[in-house]
Amino acid sequence: MEQFALVIGESLIDVVGAARLPGGSPMNVAVGLGRLGRPVKLATWFGQDTDGGLIAAHLASSHVGVVPGSDGAAHTSTAQVVFDDAGSASYMFDLEWRLAGLVGDLHPIVVHTGSIAAALQPGADDVLTALRAMRGTATISFDPNVRPQIIGPADDVRPLMDEFVRLADIVKVSDEDLAWLNPGVPPIETARRWAAGENPALVVLTKGAQGVTAIIRGGEYDVAAPAVQVADTVGAGDAFMAGLLHALWGDGLLCDRGLNHISEPALLHALTVATQVAAITLSRPGADPPWSWELESPA
Repeated sequence: MEQFALVIGESLIDVVGAARLPGGSPMNVAVGLGRLGRPVKLATWFGQDTDGGLIAAHLASSHVGVVPGSDGAAHTSTAQVVFDDAGSASYMFDLEWRLAGLVGDLHPIVVHTGSIAAALQPGADDVLTALRAMRGTATISFDPNVRPQIIGPADDVRPLMDEFVRLADIVKVSDEDLAWLNPGVPPIETARRWAAGENPALVVLTKGAQGVTAIIRGGEYDVAAPAVQVADTVGAGDAFMAGLLHALWGDGLLCDRGLNHISEPALLHALTVATQVAAITLSRPGADPPWSWELESPA
């Protein structure tokens, strides 16, 4: 049986000036995995309209399969994108999220979710139920990637985020997300608290130009961010997530709870691949993750 990844979460259209570009954090992760040569299916929610056609074509060209039932929305969601002077993006959403795809009969090696799909009802509870059902047979990956403009106050979101963290084997989270979720608490303290529980086995804290810190039961490891001329930050965290899963997959660490026994060399290799994938994405406009042949050291 072919191994594949299942990504659950939103697809939408990023409206940047006159341009309409496929986006959405989970969709970007699926595209990143597909371009890196990993078989991947996406359970998402978009409409059978012009914008939905853009999403479907984008997924097909990046070798991402769509779970049946994912195109049942009345209209495809959008996000108006505005950039600051540093190239960082902010968003204004017109979005509905539901999990209507048929995921119950799927048997992936890894399931990834996060962002709006893990925080916006009515879909978020359905995602949580799906992860609980697959927890015993698949590695669970989670990235909060919070969008305060649409998911509500941190006090309301935090308990749900904690539920997803407890289910996950891998959590990737940015320092900005943790500062929003737990104001006044240093992000590294929250990351350490998450890593101290029974799950997750691996917590990766991304810190922009300051690189990343990975926390496993055996210790903490830092990897510097490569020097890169930043075009903008859209999709860079999602590209990192795809690169991390790609490298761990290549090292056989997504099977049989291998993350519980990950070695320092394997961890550092995965982080290096992930930072390279993110750096390439940062160097060009929009969520445009690399293909496998663009990497210096493919996993």
